[in-house]
Amino acid sequence: MEQGQSKAEQGRGLVRGFGLLHATALNMSNMVGIGPFITIPLMIAAMGGPQCMLGWILGACLALCDGLIWSELAAAMPAAGGTFYYLKEAFVHTRLGRLLPFLFIWQFIFSGPLEIASGFIGFSQYLGYFWRSMSVWQTRGIAAGVGVLVVLLLYRRITAIGRLTVILWAGMIAAVLWIIISGLLRFDPKQAFDFPPSAFTFSSGFAYGLGGAMLIAMYDFLGYYDICYVGGEVRDPARVIPRAIVYSVIAVALIYSLMNLCIIGMVPWREAMQSKFLVAEYMERLYGSWAGTLVTLLILWCALASVFALSLGYSRIPYAAALDGYFFKSFARLHPQGKFPHISLLVVGGLAILASLLELEWVVSALLTARILIQFVGQIFAVHYIRRKRPDIHRPFQIWLYPIPSVIALLGWIYVFLTSGRVFIFYGLATVAAGVGAFWLWQKFSRVTSL
Repeated sequence: MEQGQSKAEQGRGLVRGFGLLHATALNMSNMVGIGPFITIPLMIAAMGGPQCMLGWILGACLALCDGLIWSELAAAMPAAGGTFYYLKEAFVHTRLGRLLPFLFIWQFIFSGPLEIASGFIGFSQYLGYFWRSMSVWQTRGIAAGVGVLVVLLLYRRITAIGRLTVILWAGMIAAVLWIIISGLLRFDPKQAFDFPPSAFTFSSGFAYGLGGAMLIAMYDFLGYYDICYVGGEVRDPARVIPRAIVYSVIAVALIYSLMNLCIIGMVPWREAMQSKFLVAEYMERLYGSWAGTLVTLLILWCALASVFALSLGYSRIPYAAALDGYFFKSFARLHPQGKFPHISLLVVGGLAILASLLELEWVVSALLTARILIQFVGQIFAVHYIRRKRPDIHRPFQIWLYPIPSVIALLGWIYVFLTSGRVFIFYGLATVAAGVGAFWLWQKFSRVTSL
C-alpha cells in the first residue's frame, strides 16, 4: 500500500500524480483567483483607508499558522477528503469520531459550493468591463456557463489535470507580476500612505472594521490547503504537502500586499474604494485602454484557474465520505477509464452552478462563517487530541513552535467569526445546530435500516 492511502483508496485505484510544483501551483491558482481583484475596494472600504493593509498582514499570519495545522494533519494522513478524513481518524475511538466528520460534510454542503460559486460570480462580474450594459440575469447566465466549462475541463485523468494546473498557474503569475512591476516603477508613497485622521485610533469601529478586513483577506487566502483534499493523489505527501502550503501562503501574501500598495500608490484610495474594475482602471492610467483590456483578460484567466483548482479539490470530499459510509455510495464511484470521482465532481459542480445565482457579498460572508467552527476550529482541536491521545498516528511533519501557531489560529478564527455580523454569526451557529439534528436523524435511520 502506498504511504497514507487507506485500503479503500488503494483498492479504488487513485493515482499519485501530483508533485511539489503541481501542488504549489494548485494552491496558488486557487488563492489568486478573482478574489483580490474584486475585493481590494471592499478591503479599503472596511477600514476607510490604506490601513486596510493590516487586514492583509494579519490575514497572512492567520493563514500561515492555520496552514501549519493543515500540514501536520495532511502529512500524517494524506488521503482524499482532507478535513473529513482528519476528524474521523483523530477521534475514531470516541463519539466525536462519527459526529464531527458528519458535521463537516454537512457544513460543506452549505459552504463548499458557495466558495466555488464566488469564483463564477466574480468572473461574470469582471466580464462587465467589456459588456457594461450586462443585465443581472445575463451576469448569472455567464457565471453558470463558466461552471459548466470547469466541470468539462476536470472530467479527465489526474495526470493530465496536473499539467493543466501548471499552465493555468503560469498565466496567473504573469498577470500579477505585470501588475506589481508596473506599479513599483511609478509608485507614489505619499499617495499610498495617505492615512485619514485617527486611522489607527482603537475603537469598536476599528475592531469591527479590522475584523471585516480580515474576513475578506481570509476569503482571498482560502485555498492554501487545497492540495490536502487530493492528498491521496500526491507523490511523497509528507514532504510535498507542507512545503506546498508554506510556499503558497508566503508567495501569495507578498503578491497581495505588493499589489494593494501599488494600486493605491497610483489610484487615490477614496476613488479606489468606489471602483468596480479597479485593477483594469489602474492599468489604463499607466498604459492606456489596451492595458485595461489585456489585464482584464488575464484576470479572467486567474478566475478560471482558481475555480478549476477549487472544484478539483472539493469534488474529492463527498468521494472520501462515501468510501467510509458517511455519504451516498454512488459518490465513491471512479470513472472506469480516467480513475477520478466523476459522480462527486458532477454533483459538487452542479450545486456550485446553482449557488452562482446568489449575490457575491452574501456568498463570501456565509461560506466562511458556515465552516469556521467545524472545519478550522475542529482541526485545531484534532491536532491537540492526536498529540495527547493518539501516539499511534505517525506525524512526519510537526507544527513549528507548537502550540503558539495553534493558539494564534484559534484566536484569529474566533475573532473573524464574532466580527462577521449578527446575520452571519447566526448562519454559522444555525448550520452547526441543524447538522447535529441531522446527525441524530441519520443515526436513527441507519439503525432502523440495519435491523
